[in-house]
Amino acid sequence: MPCAVQICYNAGMKRLLFALAFAAAALSPAAAATKITFVTDWKAQAEHGGFYQALAEGLYAKRGLDVKIIQGGPDVNVPQLLAGGAADFGMGSNSFIAMNIVRQGLPLKAVMAVFQKDPQVLMSHPRRDINSLADMKGKPVLVSAAAMTAFWPWLKAKFGFADSQIRKYTFNLAPFIVDPNAIQEGYLTSEPFTVEQQTHWKPKVFLLADYGYPGYANMVLVPQRWIDTNPKAVQAFVQATRDGWLHYLNGDPRKGNALIKQANPEMSDAVIAQAIAKMKQYNLVLSKDGQDFGLGSMTDRRWQIFYDTMVAEGLYPKGLDYKKAFELRFVRNTFQNFQ
Repeated sequence: MPCAVQICYNAGMKRLLFALAFAAAALSPAAAATKITFVTDWKAQAEHGGFYQALAEGLYAKRGLDVKIIQGGPDVNVPQLLAGGAADFGMGSNSFIAMNIVRQGLPLKAVMAVFQKDPQVLMSHPRRDINSLADMKGKPVLVSAAAMTAFWPWLKAKFGFADSQIRKYTFNLAPFIVDPNAIQEGYLTSEPFTVEQQTHWKPKVFLLADYGYPGYANMVLVPQRWIDTNPKAVQAFVQATRDGWLHYLNGDPRKGNALIKQANPEMSDAVIAQAIAKMKQYNLVLSKDGQDFGLGSMTDRRWQIFYDTMVAEGLYPKGLDYKKAFELRFVRNTFQNFQ
């Protein structure tokens, strides 16, 4: 074959092969999205708003994830569901959940913490003699059984509370409402609003985190097998969740709220609105590590402070490897492409 003809032939074949390759690429289906089932720690509510906002706005989908949110409830044990493979990712309510996972030897880790402040509060009637947690020393306090292995030992150590102050809280607010001398545990975005709605007076609210109570809340828990085998999916979930929360708190939350009410029809606009307002007022999300390093961030120092505090109160044994409770690389890489 003459040289000129050979050149033309080669050039033509290259163009043909390129066209065929382009056509094949155009006709081939897009890479399948990674499916992730995410289970929350309670029924759908504003405290989960950023997750629902990310889903409603398609932020997970844009990062190659097919996320399904399953709401929790009183009988849902998130760590057990994750350890057993019934769900992929899940929500950890507070730092005790993550530390208990370590003690139980479950292969799960917290990869981000949405709430930099645990929303645990004590509240009182609008009385003049109670203006701080220290003023509650020696006075009756309604607390749940779960509090005995959570914030109560911290109150005893820091403010001199005593077990003789304990009155049993059965999640019925009537005893607190009818007793002007009562003090009551609660969740920042829940009990205070319920009291106000039922009584038409505002209780005094004391957020334990503002008095030095350590620990994170509203964390994302991920099995170690996901961290080891598909870290890019974990990274994508963290990034989309962070964007979802920023949009939910600083933008228009209606899309997220619509999904919340769809999942939990009992949730009202009024309850959602006050919860969002409280999250902003008390800087639950964008404070401490969230302010310094970005929404969802965690630090080894904060985890060590929590661990050391609870060890001092006898809640955890000395020598427990608290570092197994968390993985920091995903929040640190949020603004970078994960390698």
